[in-house]
Order: sequence, then structure tokens, then C-alpha cells
Amino acid sequence: MNTVLIAHNYSQESFASMSYELAHSLVREGNRVVFISHRPFFEQMQKIIGYDDKLLVFSWPTRKRPTTFKDVIWFVKLYLKYKPSTIIGHFVGSNISVLISKILSFGKAKTFVYYHTLSGANQLDLKNSLFKQKMLSLRKRVFYTLFCDLIICPSRMSKIDLKKVFNITKSEVVLNSIIDRYKGGNIITKDKIVISYLGRLDPTKGVVELTEAFLHYKTLFPASKISLQIAGKGSLEKKLKELGNEIDDLVFLGELEYKNIDDYLSNSHFTIIPSLFDNLPTVGLESLMNATPLLISNNTGLTEYLEEGEACLKFDVHLNAIVELFKTIEDNEEGINKMRLHARASFINLFSMQKYCKTISNIIN
Repeated sequence: MNTVLIAHNYSQESFASMSYELAHSLVREGNRVVFISHRPFFEQMQKIIGYDDKLLVFSWPTRKRPTTFKDVIWFVKLYLKYKPSTIIGHFVGSNISVLISKILSFGKAKTFVYYHTLSGANQLDLKNSLFKQKMLSLRKRVFYTLFCDLIICPSRMSKIDLKKVFNITKSEVVLNSIIDRYKGGNIITKDKIVISYLGRLDPTKGVVELTEAFLHYKTLFPASKISLQIAGKGSLEKKLKELGNEIDDLVFLGELEYKNIDDYLSNSHFTIIPSLFDNLPTVGLESLMNATPLLISNNTGLTEYLEEGEACLKFDVHLNAIVELFKTIEDNEEGINKMRLHARASFINLFSMQKYCKTISNIIN
């Protein structure tokens, strides 16, 4: 029996749901899965009912990021007990799990890690010194080269970024997935065209550029039906609140509970993703799943998988381009319902959970 270890979040929320569903799928195929969950945090090991001890869920020793010697010792004990032959790592949880597994298995364990965040996004948001950037890049290159058998890229853009920044070619593109929660029955107001932003409020997300362009558009077309609502939290929250006080049609909602996201997106005419750098933004998948078309920056890895004028409208992130985007929407309001159908079809065709689980199973086997 093959034992697969997954280090991610054991949750059905957001794109963590792909690891949750993958774990269950692999067990049904006859594997044993050891899952290390960062969030939610489990004080004790969980045996998932109905799987005859073949799906075991743990958490790292503390609720913090697993980066300490204590985490290393804990993982060594876990590895020696279960001896996983395949490791799938996401974010910081991959560092210890992949490195220790390769060492203790004398190189025999198959190790797969995800390349979720583009280098440009890290540079803009983290604002590290040039020296620190180089040291972190060197450390990551050594890790990828010596300890990882394959890097999984959620988009072709991330595959290109991986090669450019780290000179790593042992990668494969596998589109992320989320659980399909679509219930239909979208409630769309006709007296407004509601455009919604959802995500982190950090420089790399382009939300300041979006907001300033919207304010400019409203000065040019005061009778416009477009309303922009923004939900999220981050370093730019205070600035966006101040901008939101300038006109009634700019609404700042703060952070939403995850249970409210589907209603927020499905009751919008469009979801806008104005990112300066982005891989495969999960909000894009959630929007398509809810049959809400996208207004999407050309700087995201998701953009190339969608047809212009069908499931989305594409744009460059600068003031004139965003203003022109808003004008295009108002001039073609009658086409929104057709775009909703294309949005839903794109989700089913590209991002189904069944397709994702089958692809990963084929890779690791």
C-alpha cells in the first residue's frame, strides 16, 4: 500500500479544498494518506471515519509556521512511523516535509511541491532588500534542485516564472480546482452594474489602481450605472477606506466570512481581478463557479485560459485601460447574461475537482 503525505490545509474552503478532495480520492484508490494540516489546527491526530485508518490528519506541533527545530524532530518521528513514499507540499509546509523525507528515504521518496506565488508578487509585497531577495532565491533554488522531483505550477505563467527566476525546468502545469458549490438563482439588480473585488488589499493586487481609475471614470461619466464594491483586508485597507468615502458608488466592505463569498460573487455582474502579478487567483475560480464573468488583468496566469468576450474581459492595469473597460461594459450591458453562461461553462470544463484529482493521481503514480 502506497502512503502519500500531503502538507496543506485540511479544509473544504478556497483552493485548500483540492488537497482535501485529493486526499479522499487517493484513499478510495487504495492508498493511505497522512495529511498535515496547518489550518484548521488539530490538537490530536484525527482518524477520518469510513476509511479504516487510511486517512489520518495531523497538525504541526504549534499553530505557527512550521520552521523550528521542534517541527523537524516532530516530522522525523512521523516519517519513521508511516514512511510515506510520496510527498505533496504546499507553501511553507513543504520545506521540512520534503527535505526530511528525501534524506530519511535516501532519495527514494517522490517529492512534489507547488509553485503558488509568482516572484514579482513576493518582491512587491514583501519589500525585502536586494541582498535578502538573492539569498532567499538561492536557498529556494537549492531546495528545488536537490530535494524536489517535480514542481507543480498552477498556470503556464508560473512555469515560465519558475524557469526565469530559478532556472528550474522539472515542472508541470496543473490547474488548481475548488469544490463546486453552485446553487444557481443569481439575484442581479437592473438599476446598477455591480463590479466586485475580493482579495488581499496589498500592492501586488492592483486594487489602488482600480479604485483611482473608478473615481476618475465617475468624474467623466457622473450618470454611470457602475458601482464598485471592495471586500478584503491587507496593508492598503486604510487608504481604500479613505477613497471609499469620496462617492456613494464605491463601497468598502472589509473582510468577508468565507460562508458569504458565494452570495457576494453571484450577486455581482462582474468580479474584477486587477492584479499586477498573480498566478491563478482563486477568486477567479470562485467567480466562474458562481456563473459570474471576470474582468481580469493580463498579468495573471488565469487570463490565458479564458476567451475574451465570453467568460471574461481582459485589460491592462493602468488608468486609461480601466476607464475604457468600464465604458465597454456600460455600452454592452445586454451581453452580461450570455457571459454568465460562458463563465459557468469555463469552470466546469477547466477546473472540475474530478479532473484535478485524476491528473495528480496520474502524476504521482
